[in-house]
Amino acid sequence: MSNANVELVQSLYAAFGRGDVGTIVAGCTPDVDWHSGGRESDFPTFGPRKGRQAVAGFFQTVGDHLEFHEFSPREFHAADDKVFVLGTYAMTLRKTGRALATDWCHIFTIADGRVSRFREFTDTALAAEAYRGYGAADRRRRGHR
Repeated sequence: MSNANVELVQSLYAAFGRGDVGTIVAGCTPDVDWHSGGRESDFPTFGPRKGRQAVAGFFQTVGDHLEFHEFSPREFHAADDKVFVLGTYAMTLRKTGRALATDWCHIFTIADGRVSRFREFTDTALAAEAYRGYGAADRRRRGHR
């Protein structure tokens, strides 16, 4: 069962790479519980979403706000009904022109061959700074590393 779950998740990442959001949405349960990062007020793709239509909206927001230069799922680990994925991404925020590069962890819960729950963990502070227009030089000027 775990191998099938990993293959499902890998197929969804491949669909993302092709820009095929319909396949991703169809790979979710109707009542999917999707949560990325922290607060939507800090970054437009953060926050909870419920249901397939909200997941489609999430990917619309991703496309509206982010230009990816790299999106690399690197490690896949399965346990029971969960698939844990470690990866990295690099992007530019359209609003500010700031670059953002960081590691992430995605956790998928699979039920009956579909994603029933998704959680993304990433550097939310770094993302919020980039969205507000701060960068590494700004942090150094404020006395931070």
